[in-house]
Amino acid sequence: MQRALALAAHAEVEGEVPVGAVIVRDGCVIAEGWNQPVMSHDPTAHAEVMALRAAGMAEKNYRLPDTTLYVTLEPCVMCAGAIIHARIGRVVYGATDPRVGAAGSAFSLLGSDQFNHRVQVEGGVLESECGDLLRHFFKARR
Repeated sequence: MQRALALAAHAEVEGEVPVGAVIVRDGCVIAEGWNQPVMSHDPTAHAEVMALRAAGMAEKNYRLPDTTLYVTLEPCVMCAGAIIHARIGRVVYGATDPRVGAAGSAFSLLGSDQFNHRVQVEGGVLESECGDLLRHFFKARR
């Protein structure tokens, strides 16, 4: 999660909402990403999606079983769908997103039995640090 926080800080420097993501298999980082929708003019360029794209290329496979995705903010519905389709085994997130979080806050998609794949979820890891980064970002913009 420390690496995801560093990537979130990088996103903030680039003028993006500070969210970072890292995908790990067997203790090794296989991919990482940070929010880039503003600079890439791409509404799908969330940190999780960027990390999933990089992992797919690195693994030469769109399926990423036995991996863990660390992300500084609870995934949204779009990202949750991509995580499920990629067959990520586990998601660990920092700050909750009570308005649009899809890992249990506003929606519970990742563990839903309506899909053919369920993702283990652990939230609140370095929650204060992740939340503070977001709060400071939005406070500075107001």
